[in-house]
Amino acid sequence: MSKDLPVQPEIPKEDGRPKWDNKFQYILSCIGFAVGLGNVWRFPYLCQIHGGGAFLIPYFIALLFEGIPLLHLELALGQCLRKGSIGAWNTISPYLGGVGVGSWMVSVLVSLYYNTVLTWVMWYFINSFQEPLPWSVCPLNENRTGLNEECYESTAVNYFWYRKTLNITPDVTDSGTLQWWLILCLGTCWAIVYLCTIRGIETTGKAIYVTAIFPYLVLTIFLIHGLTLPGATDGLVYLFTPNLNILKNPRVWLDAATQIFFSLSLAFGGLIAFSSYNPPKNDCEKDAVTVAIVNSVTSLYASIPVFSVLGFKATTGYWDCLDRNIISIINEFDLPEESIMRQNYTAWISFLNSSYPEKIAGLKLKSCDLQEFLDQSVSGTGLAFIIFTQAIILMPGSQAWAILFFIMLFCLGLSSMFGNIEGVFTPLLELRVISKSIPKELLSGIICLICFLIALCFTLGSGSYWIDIFDSYAGSLPLLVLAFFEVIGVAYIYKIKRFSKDVKWMTGRKPNLYWQITWRFISPLLLLAVFIAFVTLQIQKPPSYAAWNPKYPQSCRNRILIVLPKYLSYKSSLFGKEHAQ
Repeated sequence: MSKDLPVQPEIPKEDGRPKWDNKFQYILSCIGFAVGLGNVWRFPYLCQIHGGGAFLIPYFIALLFEGIPLLHLELALGQCLRKGSIGAWNTISPYLGGVGVGSWMVSVLVSLYYNTVLTWVMWYFINSFQEPLPWSVCPLNENRTGLNEECYESTAVNYFWYRKTLNITPDVTDSGTLQWWLILCLGTCWAIVYLCTIRGIETTGKAIYVTAIFPYLVLTIFLIHGLTLPGATDGLVYLFTPNLNILKNPRVWLDAATQIFFSLSLAFGGLIAFSSYNPPKNDCEKDAVTVAIVNSVTSLYASIPVFSVLGFKATTGYWDCLDRNIISIINEFDLPEESIMRQNYTAWISFLNSSYPEKIAGLKLKSCDLQEFLDQSVSGTGLAFIIFTQAIILMPGSQAWAILFFIMLFCLGLSSMFGNIEGVFTPLLELRVISKSIPKELLSGIICLICFLIALCFTLGSGSYWIDIFDSYAGSLPLLVLAFFEVIGVAYIYKIKRFSKDVKWMTGRKPNLYWQITWRFISPLLLLAVFIAFVTLQIQKPPSYAAWNPKYPQSCRNRILIVLPKYLSYKSSLFGKEHAQ
């Protein structure tokens, strides 16, 4: 039988457990853990490809019946037991100890290569101080007689990402060499994480005021500037115009459910660790609703500046296409300058096609369609390091905008790293195998050093391939399984009736019918459905990863067959399925 959750009215003060300085610090830490890179580079992409505003329907349904109930369950569990993931689930039932171990392993593995993404961000941030931006022009070849051939066949943005940043190998079987610039950035990132987590929440609680709030300031600056750019309206209309017919596609509902699940950082153990530092008498129900709503509103808020800028990029590309065609027509027909303008281009093309069809055909004019430029959707690293950086080049004062953009991404990632490290740090402090005489500073340093050494493999030329593979095929399944057993363990092993009494003792009110029904039936059934749908889709689609060939504008998908450890886990919201353009 499972053990009862403690219901004593007071926790002894001499337990020596750290406490949050104030309630706002705790809420901000939970928001910082939940709001991460996926809110900026995954959610807008899903809205774009899944019917615009129509995607919000399954998204908020998943939030209501999956996200909020599971978030409340984890926060209540940690607050009542005042233990990390391993200790909490062992207290619920010895049979559920594996859930805690699984969550701990998830946090370890996420920390290993989530910080590698911050390494890339730091590299771009450092290079943002150059004028002109190094990804805006192709470098000269070795003889300095022309442009670098590899860059010329692709684009300057692609070349800087794949060659100057990753120095990527042709495929995953070619490991390549360690890149010294990435090693230095990786070491710096882990040093920053160490300094911020050196004493657990006592230090992360101070840093979170900057890392969680600053991104909202930058997003607001981008929002104000983005709305003034030409084409911003086209980008927003394209993003939010609802296409209700797409709701018939099961993939839309699956993506909505998984986005909510991973965006809230459920089953990672970090939320349980954070809430374990709360006083027992705290309204965890209100906390869960607040964090979930802020996370979703942030995703919507981030979509506006992102697609304002992408709308500007699409419009600029469309205008360039028109201008090239206009110049070709004027030269061919010896027309006066400015006789053909963007505004009357369509009328001129219709006239010339009917009058001189052979001449027009001989010019081989490009097809210029704004919709095609807007359709160039991409998420994950493709959005941050290729599409968005290309858009920044076109903006006045591009250097300043690049610096702001990458500082924002670094803060978003760093605040999420706090939760990942706390999910590792807290259970280790509570395990008997770790001597209590070991200072927190030393334990934190050992964790960061080990993670740094293991993560060196991601600085190889093939490192980005492995991150792509782990993210696409090893990240989602273990977390879905862990979350399913979490809710089953509380609802049917510990029993909802006892759990409701504990929540009533903490919050002063018994969980209402909504919580009872979602915990008992809707949430586990929804998780099971998502699990089955995800496995089905993975079986139907052959395994592959994105590899770059500079001669082709689109990524090539290399088929692979690979066996990965069962508990290799990661947020699928971090990256999209396409990592290269």
